[in-house]
Amino acid sequence: MKRVFWKSWARKRVSEGSQLTRVGLILLVALFTGSNSGAQSQSSFNSGQGLSPAYEGFVINPDDSYTMLFGYMNENWEEELDVPVGAENSFSPGAADRGQPTHFLPRRNRNTFGVHVPADFEGELVWTLIKGEGVTQKAYGSLLKDYILEPITIMSEAGTVSGGFNNREDVQTNEPPMVRLGGDEGRTVRVGEPLQLEVTIFDDDKPNPRTYFRGLAAFAEDDSPRQQLDKALNPPIRGTVDRVVGMTFSWFVYRGTGEVDFAPLQVKTWEDTRAFQNSPWAPFWKLPKMPEDGVVKTEITFQEPGVYVLRGRADDGGLTGDVDVIVRVTR
Repeated sequence: MKRVFWKSWARKRVSEGSQLTRVGLILLVALFTGSNSGAQSQSSFNSGQGLSPAYEGFVINPDDSYTMLFGYMNENWEEELDVPVGAENSFSPGAADRGQPTHFLPRRNRNTFGVHVPADFEGELVWTLIKGEGVTQKAYGSLLKDYILEPITIMSEAGTVSGGFNNREDVQTNEPPMVRLGGDEGRTVRVGEPLQLEVTIFDDDKPNPRTYFRGLAAFAEDDSPRQQLDKALNPPIRGTVDRVVGMTFSWFVYRGTGEVDFAPLQVKTWEDTRAFQNSPWAPFWKLPKMPEDGVVKTEITFQEPGVYVLRGRADDGGLTGDVDVIVRVTR
């Protein structure tokens, strides 16, 4: 019986005589990765681009019903997009609101949410998004056998198995983390008033933590600034997405349009593959240490009034567990 698994460069030459401080190196790398992120491919842009929904596949629930998993691709590397539920962000047939996001983070976001359908569901469930110059994009969800998702499939697509090189026992037996929210699921705060959120994470300590599995030249203790720069500006060669594996927890805006500040800075939940970004998919990123008791505390401040849905995601490096909080922000 199956379970539901939620998921939830350009090179710069430096002369031999140049002396770069470590701070200078980091600033230089940031300059290159930021200014050249649009050069990663002809279709890469920081802002001004569109949005596409994606049907990831389905999982079978213990009662023989199904959960269809959807994600999306925001073609921008920096700009976050907002599309309210309505004609431009809707499902059909049936209810237009199926719990889909209205705030879209940059780039590829996999298995962002699930839609439950009964065991006798037939046909297609269609998610429609319209963004930009009236461009309509649709994702078609069905229960065709080719779309069934096993945990290993989810982990493979997320980069956990590193193209099959890390498909070991700890990966094969991995269970998704669970997240318990401390306090009510609904909160009310004022603009500028910090909101304290606390969650407890439960996990099986799998898969085993690791850095990039292959193709990445790590810094050595005796590397010169020039050697570190050369390594940083040469992305790893790999046929599939790769990632750092280990537990992280992050809050992000799922619905709501105002600016939101998080303290501490949250690890990105989207696939930012640029070097030195705060992302498990970024070369040279280091896994932060999690509290031994599994309790994570975050301070969140809203800059504009409105109703927000914040989603907290525990990611063990392969599978995910989510929790939501609805926040009403007043003046």
